[in-house]
Amino acid sequence: MTDKYALFGPGGNAEEFYAAGYKSTWQAPAWLKAKGLDAYEYQAGNGVVGKRETFCKIGEEAKKNGIALSFHAPYFISLSGEDMEKRLKSLSYIEQSLDAAEAMGADLIVIHTGSAGKISREKAMDLASDTIYKAVEAFGDRGISLGLETMGKQNQLGTPEEVVRLCKIDPILRPVVDFGHLYARSIGEQFTQKDHFRALFDLIGEGLGDEAARTLHCHFSMIQFTGAGEKKHLTFEQTEYGPRFEPLMEVIAEEGLTPRIICESAGTMAADALAMKTYYQSRLSAH
Repeated sequence: MTDKYALFGPGGNAEEFYAAGYKSTWQAPAWLKAKGLDAYEYQAGNGVVGKRETFCKIGEEAKKNGIALSFHAPYFISLSGEDMEKRLKSLSYIEQSLDAAEAMGADLIVIHTGSAGKISREKAMDLASDTIYKAVEAFGDRGISLGLETMGKQNQLGTPEEVVRLCKIDPILRPVVDFGHLYARSIGEQFTQKDHFRALFDLIGEGLGDEAARTLHCHFSMIQFTGAGEKKHLTFEQTEYGPRFEPLMEVIAEEGLTPRIICESAGTMAADALAMKTYYQSRLSAH
């Protein structure tokens, strides 16, 4: 989906959605449109459990309300596991995610890239590459992008460089950059200023082409970290940790980039997504 402007929305349903009396995700698109948002990522981190009719209903409502949809595949997918049986099981979870995404008209599913664990990063990359080749061979004709996400713990695969390398396997693969993860992975040293964000878009552009950088699928939240990386997602009101969203909004406005930014704040993802969009629009009008 190519857009003239950046799109913003939540990952999953915010606490205020349920507090307002809504009960089902198919009601989310109209609620998001009324708030001024234009994207939504369905969260199936704990497994794909919805009925096809429900996914279709979500898709119908999203189309009616102009909400761009993506789908987060289960967290327990293991692209780099040493156990071949577990890796093959991961392919079935990817297939379930694609079936649900297809029913709702989502254009991308987000997949965690895996962990190095007790093996070397290079061995983990080889295993992840093998799983991805199998996924592309099995599902490459589905017309839905497989998004590979940057990760927040240092023992996980998912540095920007690793994600770019894996995405070079096939055009159906797209990078999903989680800025909160990268901030936490760097122990708060990166993604604190505009140049850090610019460098990331440059890295994507150099590795995968300008279009991949311009239309990047992003996750954003503030994240508490330990010496090992990510600990937990926070809200924008919890300011002890970063990253701050303003430098990113300034870069995408100044450079004319049109990413889709999914907010994964803890419970306040819709309000925080709107805060990003409002600031982004203010920077656009300043140019």
